[in-house]
Amino acid sequence: MRYFLLVLFALILASPANARTLYYGGRAGMEVTIVKKSGIGTSHASVLTKHTRQNAIGFCRDYVGKVTEDCIAGEMKTPLHLEITADCKTGKFTTFYGANMLFQGRSPAGSETDYLITDTDENVVLDGSGASGYDYTIEQFKALCPNRVK
Repeated sequence: MRYFLLVLFALILASPANARTLYYGGRAGMEVTIVKKSGIGTSHASVLTKHTRQNAIGFCRDYVGKVTEDCIAGEMKTPLHLEITADCKTGKFTTFYGANMLFQGRSPAGSETDYLITDTDENVVLDGSGASGYDYTIEQFKALCPNRVK
C-alpha cells in the first residue's frame, strides 16, 4: 500500500510539470498547453489548447529574458485560435494563427524541407525558413495527424 501511495503521489506531482504543449510560433517559449485532443489521425482531428500564465512566463523568461507583469500581460493578449483542426485524409489543416494549410506529403529530393506544406490563404509553399513558420507548422500537423508524418 505504501508503494502504491508513493507512486500515486509522484504521478500527481509530475502531471502539471509534464503538461503537453505545442509551439504556436518560432521564438523560444511561444507555447500553448494542450487541453483536449479528439479524432487524432481522422478526417475530424482537433487539438484544443489554452494560453496559460505559465506559458506566458515561459516566453518572457526564455525569449524576452525578463519576467515582468507587463511582459506576461502582453503575451497573454497574443491573438490566437486556441483550437487547431485537420482532415488527415486530405491534408487540410488550420494553425493557431487561423491560417489554412495543406499538407502534401514528402518533398521532392533536394528540397529544403522534408514535407510540402502550402499556406492556401497566401498560396505559398513554406520554404523551411524561420520566417515561413515551417518548423512549428509541421509540429502542429504532426499533433493532429501523426501517421501522415513519419
